Amino acid sequence: MSIIEGRRLLSFPRFHYAKESTSQKSKLSSQYNFEFHSEYIETIPVFNRDSLDQARPGSIIEYGMNMVKFFIIVWTLITTSLVVFASPQIPDYIVYGKDTVQTYNLILERYLQRHDTIKTDQLFGLSFRDGANFNCWRGYQAIYGIQNDSLFLVAIISCGELKNGKFNRSQSIDKISSIFGRRFENGKVFIDWFDGNISFPLSNKVLRCDGIFNTTFEKEKVLLISKGLLTKIEEVSNYVDSRNGIDRRDKEKIPDIIFKELKKKWKNQKEFDCSDKYVVTIDSNGYISEVKMRYSEQEIEKYYEMTEYKFCIDKLFKALRALKFDVIRDKGQPVSEDIYLEIWIDDNGKLENWTR
Repeated sequence: MSIIEGRRLLSFPRFHYAKESTSQKSKLSSQYNFEFHSEYIETIPVFNRDSLDQARPGSIIEYGMNMVKFFIIVWTLITTSLVVFASPQIPDYIVYGKDTVQTYNLILERYLQRHDTIKTDQLFGLSFRDGANFNCWRGYQAIYGIQNDSLFLVAIISCGELKNGKFNRSQSIDKISSIFGRRFENGKVFIDWFDGNISFPLSNKVLRCDGIFNTTFEKEKVLLISKGLLTKIEEVSNYVDSRNGIDRRDKEKIPDIIFKELKKKWKNQKEFDCSDKYVVTIDSNGYISEVKMRYSEQEIEKYYEMTEYKFCIDKLFKALRALKFDVIRDKGQPVSEDIYLEIWIDDNGKLENWTR
């Protein structure tokens, strides 16, 4: 067992995936004759706890006071970081035909980041501080449109401005003009800097969501964009039922499946205590391809004997390598997936699932 990890000391609250209100979507849909798609997801932020070197206090009272101050500071930092960096972000929008869909590609943000040479709060006259909040740290929302197989920027609005189904077109024009100048023609800007895929949900079944930006639906329409030009359209299924594969639609159930397999093959050997946190990788074909501890290489080198580390890693991998899961895709492409697993071994050799 790692000397920097003991039994779980802290538990963190759940945070909810940001979603636009139903009334907001229905109003915008009515105005532009578009249809919205979204899902409600939950995510649990997970953080590593680093080891802390504590100076010996001069007295028990001093020690107690220092510890109170220390935990207040740590808890303040943790909760602030959770809110700022793990807060779900409201999306941008893309108008395509009769559909308007949410997108987390941050297409405009890519342009702004690339051209940020001033390194100040003001960039091309667009302040990232004005109107920014925990669920919209970039300080704006963008609306894009696909016309004649080309991708355009058509509006830049304030965070949440569409809650009434409308936005201030005059202010939007001023913002776009200040950034793009003469490139802003006929009420739009051609997005020639974007290469990638944009996906439209074709079902309400969500396979995966990172809780901040990216969401993968079971069935999607994928638009392939190259230098702002639409090159290909395809409908994809992001879930593949493999022969004898284990169902993995619900990611939260996978740690229990892995633990049951591990417990079934676990033997009480006393060479090393393998109680710890692990990351189990399911590759793009649905097989277990790697097991590692959930620490950096520097932490492992500093706090572990390599013999102990390799023993525990090999023991878990050999117990799990026969597992075969169904395949998960992202925009039609098979992807690997990391699964968090925490185990505890009692003195009597009993294996416990501590995954939260």
